[in-house]
Amino acid sequence: MSAYTIGFVLEQALGHVTHAKNLQANVPADPEVRALWGLIPFEVAGLAARVPVYKSNWTVRAGLRARRVVRGLVRQAPLDALFFHTQVPAILAQDWLRRIPGIVSLDATPLQYDRLGTFYQHAQGPGWLETLKWRLNRDCYRHARHLVAWAEWTKRGLVDEYEVPAAKITVIPPGVNVADWRRPTPRTRHDDPVKILFVGANLERKGGLLLLEAFRSLRSLGIELHLVTKDPVPSEPGLFVYAQMQPNSQPLKDLYHRCDIFALPTFGDCLPMVLSEAGASGMAMVSTKVAAIPEIVRDGETGLTVPVGDVGALTEALRRLILSPDLRLRLGERAITHVTHSYDAQKNATRLLDLLKHEADLARVKARRTA
Repeated sequence: MSAYTIGFVLEQALGHVTHAKNLQANVPADPEVRALWGLIPFEVAGLAARVPVYKSNWTVRAGLRARRVVRGLVRQAPLDALFFHTQVPAILAQDWLRRIPGIVSLDATPLQYDRLGTFYQHAQGPGWLETLKWRLNRDCYRHARHLVAWAEWTKRGLVDEYEVPAAKITVIPPGVNVADWRRPTPRTRHDDPVKILFVGANLERKGGLLLLEAFRSLRSLGIELHLVTKDPVPSEPGLFVYAQMQPNSQPLKDLYHRCDIFALPTFGDCLPMVLSEAGASGMAMVSTKVAAIPEIVRDGETGLTVPVGDVGALTEALRRLILSPDLRLRLGERAITHVTHSYDAQKNATRLLDLLKHEADLARVKARRTA
């Protein structure tokens, strides 16, 4: 008999889909926990696609869907705790947060997302609406028993801009199952062409076009560029494009293991999970100084960071790694150590469950005292 029944309400948009799959893979390993899953899809179709506001406003759509999901979970069994990821589906479910001990997890605050919004085709609304949105989010954070931030960057945003006490926030990155991504054999020096890998469905936002420009400047060094993307890319010498590669698949892991450098010169991201994959596979990484990325790509330690949109700096960073196999290997080894310590999904799922159990235990003690 499980000691804790916990409802997981998980947003299914962008990289949050992979995060949900990792939780579904790792949470069942805890015999004390009975997990009930509620997945909140982003897409809208059929009659719902014709309903004003609902069809265009993700917060409204996610919130209404979350309320329906939580009601269904409660009908299955009394819940000892609730876990929401992200805060978006929790905004309109705050009455459940008041009734059931709940933890809300997020990769970025709305204000942080607004600052990255240009690259997500996200625009801010009129002043009155933005004020209402801020209050709703602030109240959501207040009603949650605890908050889980994906990064220190996220935590700073909660403390500085949403009146959340620092002690109420625990930083737990999403991560990957490091053992699944680790290369079967250690990386060594080799005489084959240096291979650069890029993984990103949105080629432009993730900096893929910038990377192509840098690659053309460096092609005379005999390198290869491997792009995993859904966007069409014309063929050219030394370029390899993978349009059908599936997340977490063995062919994708094999590609990580074959390549030497991971490049993601993104214009707008919070904490791309592909960086955890690259670090776990022992690749030297090159990315941009955006949001929480410098927390995983530590400049000069686990990789190199460059300013956003600076093709010259990107080209020189890649050139350094191409011409210095020892630097590549050193950064890759440190990346494995860093990701194993801080971004292992199995370890971090255990940390998350410990928080949820703690909140459930506190609620039980309070209920006994009240009784």
